[in-house]
Amino acid sequence: MVSSDPSREHALGGVYAFIAYVMWGFLPLYFLLLAPTGPFEVVAWRILLSLAFCAILLTVTRTWPKLVAILRNRRLVVWTMVAGALIYVNWQVFLIATLTGHVVETSLGYFINPIVTVLLGVLVLHERLRITQWVALAIAASAVVVIILGYQAFPWIALSLAFSFGFYGLVKKQIGPSVDAISGLTLESLWLTPIAIIQLVVVSLTVGLSMGQGTPLHTVLLSLAGVVTAVPLLLFAAGARRAPLTLIGILQFAAPILQFIIGVWVLGEPMPPERWIGFALVWVALILLTVDSVVAARRARTSRIVDDAPSDVAELT
Repeated sequence: MVSSDPSREHALGGVYAFIAYVMWGFLPLYFLLLAPTGPFEVVAWRILLSLAFCAILLTVTRTWPKLVAILRNRRLVVWTMVAGALIYVNWQVFLIATLTGHVVETSLGYFINPIVTVLLGVLVLHERLRITQWVALAIAASAVVVIILGYQAFPWIALSLAFSFGFYGLVKKQIGPSVDAISGLTLESLWLTPIAIIQLVVVSLTVGLSMGQGTPLHTVLLSLAGVVTAVPLLLFAAGARRAPLTLIGILQFAAPILQFIIGVWVLGEPMPPERWIGFALVWVALILLTVDSVVAARRARTSRIVDDAPSDVAELT
């Protein structure tokens, strides 16, 4: 039951979203605990176990009819297939990066993601940007150039994560509320099941599967891959329905901040000066976007109050 108190709902939504982002922020540590399981096996189990966990949730919540209704809509089926392909790329790149010592670059990807979302709004949705947003995009582009020239490496991990998740969000926007979080993850996992099975077969024929071959703790942790995938997604969905978009936009930085801290100070990944400069430029761009978003939201709220004022006066008279 949803509370009628908007302030309480906003606060509750913020808590849900913050917990989701914190869980996503600590994901690198969870995946590192799964060693020696490789990235392709982890993603395969993540897909299959997510599907199993979602099936349980659909049964408990008695929402199978919603899933059936979505399957009868060809447009929604195609969009969920596209979403599945995009989230597969995101998961696979993230796992490869995490298990090969590139957690810092994954954090850069999720720092860049809000900027990519703005860029996609211009290129795909033909949205008009404010001057501050254009400045933020220019600074972010310069950050990528600094990293490429100074670090002498193309940040393919960061850009792959940013654009795959950016397009994933765009697809979710096209789907809208027609597909709930549980049904969406169920279908995305379902479409990826053949890929997961192929990956498990290839891994079993090459290096061998690790599921059940290690300690009991390792088996339990690997078996929780579906829960670890689904729970933050469902918390985020619950938070996004309740909290204002500006609050969600600010809270989303919790995940990459935690990943950055883990990469630099827990795992000891290198941070040469040129990488610090690149990150600093990205952070400046994000500060500009955040401030611009907050100011724009306040202006819109003030405008609505002014527009509603005459009708309120009329009611009083």
